[in-house]
Amino acid sequence: MGGATGERRAPTIADVARLAGVSTGAVSYAMNDRPGVSASTRERIRQAAAELGWEPSGAARALMRQSSQAVGLVVAATHLLTGNDFFASFVTGLEQALSRRDFALLLRAVGAEPQAELLAYRRMWQQHQVDGVIVGDVRTDDPRLAFLAEVGMPAVVVDRLAAGPTGFRTLDSDHPAGVRHAVRHLVGLGHRRVAFVGGPPRLRHVADRYAAWRAALAGAGEEPGPVAYEEATERGGIRATRAVLAAHPRPTAIVYTSDLMAIAGLGAIRAAGLAVPRDVSVVGFDDVRLAAYLTPPLTTVRVDYVRLGRSCADLLLEVLAGEDPATPPPVPAELVVRGTTAPPPPR
Repeated sequence: MGGATGERRAPTIADVARLAGVSTGAVSYAMNDRPGVSASTRERIRQAAAELGWEPSGAARALMRQSSQAVGLVVAATHLLTGNDFFASFVTGLEQALSRRDFALLLRAVGAEPQAELLAYRRMWQQHQVDGVIVGDVRTDDPRLAFLAEVGMPAVVVDRLAAGPTGFRTLDSDHPAGVRHAVRHLVGLGHRRVAFVGGPPRLRHVADRYAAWRAALAGAGEEPGPVAYEEATERGGIRATRAVLAAHPRPTAIVYTSDLMAIAGLGAIRAAGLAVPRDVSVVGFDDVRLAAYLTPPLTTVRVDYVRLGRSCADLLLEVLAGEDPATPPPVPAELVVRGTTAPPPPR
């Protein structure tokens, strides 16, 4: 027949959630007669599903009524290989909260390529290995979030996502405030040329910290210094530090998005024949255990990652229980001033 434009796409749980103005998790609860959704919301969801012609499959219903008593976390293996304290602390917090309710943590370490993480989440869903997941290291246009929304897997996203169609619960630290504290500290010492060294800009937390750095400088009436992005590794920290030091005029201070990069950067600064903090002040981020024992000790931003992990797990468990919990406030970030910051050298 003429005029055919192809088959119409079948409606999904995400379509129902958008039409009803709720999360995909709420759709799952309503359509499977689980508690945690008000009668009016349940009716609105069912009307949206009927309007779209969507209903969960028998297999999906069966999966919803089972419980694996496990929560999933997929991470890039580099987090484990680099020995990042923040990751170990975050996982410790997750375990503390999960173990109290007899839930297990299913940790999957995968390669750095985005499709590896997506495949791990897909297997968790298809094999019903977990009841929900924690999602970190969110990227711009992250395909993992689209997949999780599509299948309706309950999730807590460790990020500051703007409201959108995913409907996921989100929770994070107030890390941009930590960067603002760092910049104001440096400007207060007299620095006018402050550089920024970050991990990959595709990571939302890196982009947020860059925006906070730039805004804090603008608020102080200062122009932004040089910027360099690299992979968040020791080698990346060295390369990025060399790049900003090569700028003219050279920066008198550098704000890093991680202690790992900052510690590597200290070596690059010394290799360039400069002293910290006499010639260049340095501020890291995370307050890893080693930071206080460097020479000089590292000025950095501290976040209680154990608390963040615990709060994320508690929030997800309440969602899994069919509750409608209030989202906790962001975990504070505080500046810890040590020996790597001082007034800039005289002009």
